[in-house]
Amino acid sequence: MPALASHRKPRPRVRTTAPAVGLTTAALASVTLLSTQSAVAAPGPKPGVEDVQKKVDDLYRQAGTATQQYNRAKEASATQRAKVDALLDDVAKRADRLNDARRTLGTYAAAQYRSGSVTPSATFFLADDPQSYFDQSQLMDRMTSRQQTAITDFRTQQAKAAKKRSEAVRSLETLTTTQNTLRTSKQDVQKKLGEARTLLSKLTAEEKARLAEIERKKEAEAKRKAEKLAEQQAAAKAEADRRAEEAAKESGGGSGTGTGSGTGSDSSATTKAEKVLAFARAQIGKPYVWGATGPASYDCSGLTQAAWKAAGVDLPRTTWDQVKTGTRVATADLRPGDLVFFYDDISHVGIYKGDGMMIHAPKPGANVREESIYYMPIYGSVRPA
Repeated sequence: MPALASHRKPRPRVRTTAPAVGLTTAALASVTLLSTQSAVAAPGPKPGVEDVQKKVDDLYRQAGTATQQYNRAKEASATQRAKVDALLDDVAKRADRLNDARRTLGTYAAAQYRSGSVTPSATFFLADDPQSYFDQSQLMDRMTSRQQTAITDFRTQQAKAAKKRSEAVRSLETLTTTQNTLRTSKQDVQKKLGEARTLLSKLTAEEKARLAEIERKKEAEAKRKAEKLAEQQAAAKAEADRRAEEAAKESGGGSGTGTGSGTGSDSSATTKAEKVLAFARAQIGKPYVWGATGPASYDCSGLTQAAWKAAGVDLPRTTWDQVKTGTRVATADLRPGDLVFFYDDISHVGIYKGDGMMIHAPKPGANVREESIYYMPIYGSVRPA
C-alpha cells in the first residue's frame, strides 16, 4: 500500500527575515529623506548687523548711481523734448510756406487756363501738387520768369519740409529712447531703496541699537580725520602767511600778513565761495529726495548745482559732469566752496565748508547736513570756475 505521505503538498516556508529587512531599509530611507528635507528647509544663519549695514550702504550707493542715471536721462529727455517741439513748429511753418507756394502755382495755372494759353490737363487737377503739372516741357517753355521762380520756390520749400519732417521723426525716436532710459533708471532707484528699507525693517530693536552704535563710531572716526585735516590746513596757512610776511619785509613792503592780500581773481573766488556756502547753509534740514533740485528738497548734485547757481555759476546736473568742471584739487588743498566727490563711480558730491567738513544731501531718509568729508571714500575734488 503506497504511503499516504507521498501525496501530501509540502507546507510553504514562512520567510520572516526578508520583510524585516525591507522594513528596515524603508525606515532608514525615510529617516534619511526627512533629515535631508530638514536640512534644506532649515533657514541659514541670520546676517549680522555689520553685514546688514554694509548691504544697506551698498544699496544706497547703488541708488545714488541710479539717481545720477535718472538725472542724466531726465535732462536729456527735457532737451530732446524741446528740440522735438522746435522741429514740429518748424515743420508746421514750412507746411504753411509750402501751401503758399502751392497756391501761387495754382494761381498761375488758372490764369493761363483762363487766357487760353494752356490746354487744361487732368494732370493738374489730379496731381498731389501743381509741380507735376508745370513739369511738362511744353508748359515750361511758355512760363514767365516769375512763374519759374514760383516753381523753384515750391521745390525748395518742399525739400526743406521733407528734411524737417525726417529730422522730427528721428528726434521723436531719440526722445522715446531717453524716456525709456528715464523710466528704467527710476525703477532701479526705487528697487534699490525698497531693498534697503526691507533689510532695515527686519532688524530687531536691539539690532537697530547696535547699528546706531556702529554709525556713531563711523561718524566719530570720520570727524577725527576731519579735525586732523583742519590742523594740517591751518598749519599750512600759517606757514604761507609767515613766508608772505617775510617776503613783504624783504621787499620793503612793510609788515602785515598775507591774509588780507590777494589778486582780484582770488577775491572774486572768495566772494563766490561765500555765496555758495551761504546758500548751502540755508538748506540745512531740508530732506534728501532723489531727482530733486530744490527749493524744498534736494539730491546731492541738485544741491551743489543750486548752491553754485546762487553764486552765478551754472554747473551741469549730474556728479559725472560736475566732476569735469573747473580745476582738480588735492584734498589737502581744499578751500570752502570746492566740490568733493565720493566713491569710485562718482555717485555722490558735497560742498566743502572748511575744517574737513562739508554740506551735502546725504541719502533718502536724511536731511541736508554738515558732515566730515571722510564719512565716505573720497574720489577727488574740483574747484568750479
